[in-house]
Amino acid sequence: MSDSAPASKSKAQVFAARLFSTLLLWLVVTAVFLSGSPWVFLAVTTILGMLGIREYFCMTREGGMPSMPVWGIIVSLFYLLSLGWCLAREGQYCLDSIQSLDAAFVVVLVMGGFCLQLGRPVDGQKTLIKIAVTTLGFVYIPVMFSFLSRLLFLPASSDPIPGAWLVIWLAAVTKFTDMGAYVTGSLIGKHKMIAHISPKKTWQGFAGGLLFAQLAGCGLFAIMPDKLLVLSGWGWVAGLSLLLALLAVVGDLAESVLKRSIGTKDSGNTLPGIGGTLDLIDSICFTAPVLYFMLKWVVVCC
Repeated sequence: MSDSAPASKSKAQVFAARLFSTLLLWLVVTAVFLSGSPWVFLAVTTILGMLGIREYFCMTREGGMPSMPVWGIIVSLFYLLSLGWCLAREGQYCLDSIQSLDAAFVVVLVMGGFCLQLGRPVDGQKTLIKIAVTTLGFVYIPVMFSFLSRLLFLPASSDPIPGAWLVIWLAAVTKFTDMGAYVTGSLIGKHKMIAHISPKKTWQGFAGGLLFAQLAGCGLFAIMPDKLLVLSGWGWVAGLSLLLALLAVVGDLAESVLKRSIGTKDSGNTLPGIGGTLDLIDSICFTAPVLYFMLKWVVVCC
């Protein structure tokens, strides 16, 4: 048997795998959208959130970073189930009270983390690192990603899922940023962007991501302005598309910072050409909360 390392895939093979995974994901999104049921939407976001937090703790374990995976996963599961139950039953009427749910679960997570350490010897800084890393994972993935679910119910409407098109718009802008950066960077990328964090990202790819985000955001608004009235016109559409594109890049780089900090290469291999679930939702964890608060506090008020 040969001991030689397996040959790395060509750019064409990686692109084909990435395209296949992207088409498969959009097929799932379309099926969920056509279901018209808030329970189905929330079930999918709950599953993605749980897969993401699981990958987070797998990475911390592989990187030798102390954490409390069992406690973190249990709290994340109850949090996502509680949030999904509230949203599915009460919709937009529970959006403000859910903020108290966020705070309550963070308190439970931190207090429980300290309580679990009371019966164990203090192991220097590792004891505090366990609690801190576990808390970071909970806020970074289940809490921040949960704003995608909240966007489903943000517009004032009697529809079961009034923000369904808004979620599609957000996902399109976010993922077109990723896709545009990847395609443009692969074709003409020359100048490294932040080599010490992500060696493959280039300024040409960054520009391509911003362009693709505008194409997705403005294109969808042009096709169905009546479905996206909450965006309040072309000025807000263009501005929010630019802001979300910048955040999508930061969200992607944030996961790269995480990986480099703990010395791991991939979050998983669930999706060929893309990686793990965390690679799929990392940018949405940054774009969804900001879009939610912009629409709730700024755009509507203007």
